[in-house]
Amino acid sequence: MKEETEIRSKFIKHILYNVCVFIIIFIVFGLFVFFMVRNIVYSSIDNELLEAQKELQNMDDVEMKMPFNANFARTDIEVKDDSIIQREFRQDINFVIKRNINPNINIIIRDLNGEVESENLGRLSDYVEEFVFDSDNIDKIYELKIGDQYSYRCLNILANTVEGEKYIQLLINCDSQKKLVKQYKDIIISSVIICSFLSLIASYILSMKTLEPLKDNMIRQMEFVQNVSHELRTPLTIIQAKQELLLQEPEAKIIDKTEDIAQTLNETKRLSKLVKDLLILSRADAKKEVIQKESVNIDDYIKEIVTPYIEIAELENKKISFNLNYNQDIEIDSNKFYQLIIILIDNALKYTEENDKIEIATYMKDNKFVLDFKDTGIGISDEGLTRVFERFYREDDARNRETGGTGLGLSLASFIVSAHDGTIKATHNVPKGTIFTIKLPR
Repeated sequence: MKEETEIRSKFIKHILYNVCVFIIIFIVFGLFVFFMVRNIVYSSIDNELLEAQKELQNMDDVEMKMPFNANFARTDIEVKDDSIIQREFRQDINFVIKRNINPNINIIIRDLNGEVESENLGRLSDYVEEFVFDSDNIDKIYELKIGDQYSYRCLNILANTVEGEKYIQLLINCDSQKKLVKQYKDIIISSVIICSFLSLIASYILSMKTLEPLKDNMIRQMEFVQNVSHELRTPLTIIQAKQELLLQEPEAKIIDKTEDIAQTLNETKRLSKLVKDLLILSRADAKKEVIQKESVNIDDYIKEIVTPYIEIAELENKKISFNLNYNQDIEIDSNKFYQLIIILIDNALKYTEENDKIEIATYMKDNKFVLDFKDTGIGISDEGLTRVFERFYREDDARNRETGGTGLGLSLASFIVSAHDGTIKATHNVPKGTIFTIKLPR
């Protein structure tokens, strides 16, 4: 229960971590896109304002001529017809723009106190007071909101005229650009929300896939710890009991206690093997296990290792036979390969019964050295064939305890073969038994 709670906690933390990372990435990317789009959208009208500024600042003694519907600073002009307005306007305003200014740009002329002298706002003349002017904000583009419905980009400049210095306020409507930017903003916000939701689903799926092996590994490790504890407890108990018996008879002769001493030595060897296996796997995980290859006639080498086990097999009414046809040298780490052969022959002897057969064959296939260990024993289940090389995996817990297995042997075999750049595979032997096939490069 504690382990499941710990796994569930890690699972939730993993999901939250992934979601937070995804959301931060989406937000940063969304902000980047938004400001890029915003700058691009406003750049065209800002450039128009800057071009108008350039035109005005390149003039000497600017004259200003306002359009037909201009408002005047003077109020004592009698309006009769267009010609009178034009004449009176020319008399009242002493400057005229002599260069072409973009017709989309509106202009407000102000004195040095910021008061409006003239403008060409047309239908927005009633809102002229809302076009806020700041004499400290010169040669900078900023945005104004007019009448709660119109938006303008604004640029203030100071120009020399025949009447002296005047402030010229350049304005261009940006309602369409503002609407477009808002649409992009809404799209980006919606995209971030949708992508965040999708990231939650993706994080859940990825976390399931990531933590499932961890969960299985934790379960196998718990089983392994239990098995190792059993394997350690049994020989230690035996060794302790035998040593206490020897202490109770200090004057007894060694020949009388040979059986007790032999059993103590056997249990000590068993402990030593378990510790050695664990050390090898630990070094393999740390990538510290070194392979030292040498040229060996593989057929002779295998026969030399397995021959002593033939007598052991005969005592159990089992038969070991050879079918060695490779008869060439290959590069192997002789110590590691010796351990590999011992693991496979020991495994075959453990899981075969009386009158079963074990055959060891070598041959060349696809320009590779192939070694087969075939037995007619109890075999392995279909699931076991896919998991038999996993560390801590045991096909049958009860049977493994009886045979002294810890679930490390075949995992060690797989490591040794991989270290030689080879492959190892377990298959069914028809009609019964198992075949372990090892392939190594020549």
